[in-house]
Amino acid sequence: MQLKVPASFRADETMQLRVSDLPKEPDTSGSSEKARTSGNRRKAPRPSLFARMSTALGPRLAPLVAVLAPYVARVTPYARKLRPQYPRPGRTDWRRWIPSWRQCLGGVLASIGLSGAFLVVAYAATDIPENLNSYATQQDNVFFWSDGTPMARTGWVQRQAMPLKDIPEDVRWAVLAAENASFYSDPGISFKGISRALFRTIGQGDTQGGSTITQQYVKNVYLNQNQTVSRKFTEAMISLKLDNQMSKDDILEGYLNTSWFGRGTYGIQRAAQAYYGKDVSKLNASEAAFLASLLKGAGLYDPTLSKANRARAVERWSWTLDRMVEIGKLSKAERAKYKTFPEPLKSNPLYDTGEQSDYLVELATQYAKKSGGISDKDFDLGGYQIYTTFDKKREDQLTEAVTKARKKALKDEPKKAKTAHYGAASVASDGRILAVYGGPDHRTQGYNESNATTVPAGTAFLPFVYAAGLEHGIHKTRDGDTTPVTGDSVYNGDNEVLLTTPEGFYWDRSGKKVAAKNDGERSYGQISLHRALELSVNTPFMQLGMDTGLDKVRDTAEASGFLSSSIGAQVPALSLGSSTPSAIRMASGYSTFAAEGKHTEPYSVRKITRNGSQVALDTPSARRAVRAEVAEEVTSALVDSFRTAHPSDVPAGQQTVPGAGTVPSGPAGKAGTTEKDTAAWYVGTAESVSTAVVVYRIDLTKSLEPLPLEGIAGTTDDSVPYGIWSGAMSPLG
Repeated sequence: MQLKVPASFRADETMQLRVSDLPKEPDTSGSSEKARTSGNRRKAPRPSLFARMSTALGPRLAPLVAVLAPYVARVTPYARKLRPQYPRPGRTDWRRWIPSWRQCLGGVLASIGLSGAFLVVAYAATDIPENLNSYATQQDNVFFWSDGTPMARTGWVQRQAMPLKDIPEDVRWAVLAAENASFYSDPGISFKGISRALFRTIGQGDTQGGSTITQQYVKNVYLNQNQTVSRKFTEAMISLKLDNQMSKDDILEGYLNTSWFGRGTYGIQRAAQAYYGKDVSKLNASEAAFLASLLKGAGLYDPTLSKANRARAVERWSWTLDRMVEIGKLSKAERAKYKTFPEPLKSNPLYDTGEQSDYLVELATQYAKKSGGISDKDFDLGGYQIYTTFDKKREDQLTEAVTKARKKALKDEPKKAKTAHYGAASVASDGRILAVYGGPDHRTQGYNESNATTVPAGTAFLPFVYAAGLEHGIHKTRDGDTTPVTGDSVYNGDNEVLLTTPEGFYWDRSGKKVAAKNDGERSYGQISLHRALELSVNTPFMQLGMDTGLDKVRDTAEASGFLSSSIGAQVPALSLGSSTPSAIRMASGYSTFAAEGKHTEPYSVRKITRNGSQVALDTPSARRAVRAEVAEEVTSALVDSFRTAHPSDVPAGQQTVPGAGTVPSGPAGKAGTTEKDTAAWYVGTAESVSTAVVVYRIDLTKSLEPLPLEGIAGTTDDSVPYGIWSGAMSPLG
């Protein structure tokens, strides 16, 4: 049909044609009466846009919609004129699709308007949460003995709110200079910081800071630490509203009392006590500048944790003081007084109790964080139940044995005993650390003797050389076949035996042939390797190490539990114990032989829960270090070594009948001495538990160089390490 357009219609006007305005023609299609009557029926008018918005947003935002309605109504006719017509009339080719300047302007204005409306609605719809974050309800962490009874309860997270009036202005401005100098003038958010964070999140897949003090306070108290765009947007909305409802001083006070400063502390008061042992009111600007640096991340700026941390802390401390001068909150004259970095205390005095269990808590905490994937901050928030592997009875016995030996030394050799150190650890063949002796008092000696890699293993290392030879065989020629080694293999046990390689004698860097030496310069003639280990003859094992390959010796030691960082240089001295394992690692290595050649990394935590929910824990599993028959032969030689050195301590019923051909059983162990008499060891196994004890001397006020024992560790017949070992392992049967 033809449409008759009214003469009043002009092409340059925008109008809508309704079907009812057109001339009607008779219906000749034979449609039913129902169809004709329904075509004339008019629909109910549709509610306006603002009526629909009022209904959707609810009565709460209805007044806002009503206010905006007249303004939008005025703009609507102009917006219709700016509505794009594509393809544009009067244009040809590709130019038909290019919008006009009015259309571009309209798009920009519309975007700005919609964005503004969105922010207004979002601001109105955002409420300040009523519930505070978990820091306000933080809990202690509870540690349990292996039998499930409580061992220690640690309140590492400590917080004490301080009124802003009791916090010196220098302290406040040190924090503000470092974090948000414009705090008192900004609207609560940093548009530049938010834009940068949004750009990096969208463009590079990560986020970057730039938050104001108000935003950080909101994040700490009301939100979580997730670095997401949605969390950042919510943070900004709450910050704007909070800035309008709270005074700047109240926000600053809340921020200073809730921020995390490391060392288990929340708030500036506890931070002052943890790092400087004083109340916040006693801090000066220099100390405050350092504490302010911790807000960037205590794990990166606590100078006691590493040299890199200290360098970062010093740089940030100096910058903060300069920044205080720049913003007029510290005079140049006063700044000139702070030239030396204010070193904090080495440990938090609010944490240490001085009990031996502190060393156990320290070990278990380190393991729980690493194997449970728990961050320092989450662990400090508390609520964890840590079930350790420590056996209370064994711990008490070990502590009593070391304490007895220490008291005797102080009585007999008071001057030498002042520089004497004792480390000990018991490890089960399945890797469980059952007991450790870390030191006399955690408050005066923070480092753990059982976990220190300080002195060489000496002849206590010989079993690992023996195991390497049994496992890999030897090479007498460079390209020749491997020759198997057994306990019956014979070596020269004389003193001053020259070491050889497949090419000939071994020469040191000074051009001298290297000779192996025995303790006491004693010679034994031709001797089997089994007997050599039993009697602790050095020269056969130094040559065995050369024949097997020092790389194989190193690999065997590492497979048995030694840390690669503690292994000595790959020279002949390696076979004589130049490595410096801790007591825990030495006991773990011997436990590999007791476990038929399988090694399990030592661990101190068997289970972790948090508020009743299990925390996933990466528990180590056993892996093959040496063949079972190799472990059996090494153990057999160590059993004979124990019986030869301490025949009166062999449990009844475990003596080997001569000629019976039985494999000896019972305690297995060996003493360890060093070339320069700087350390004395005893390492042995009984009932599938290996215990390592080391005694050495170091004057910590002068250097970390070990000193000669000079009899402080006893004699061969009255060995202090063996006395501690037997006391800790009693009864041996």
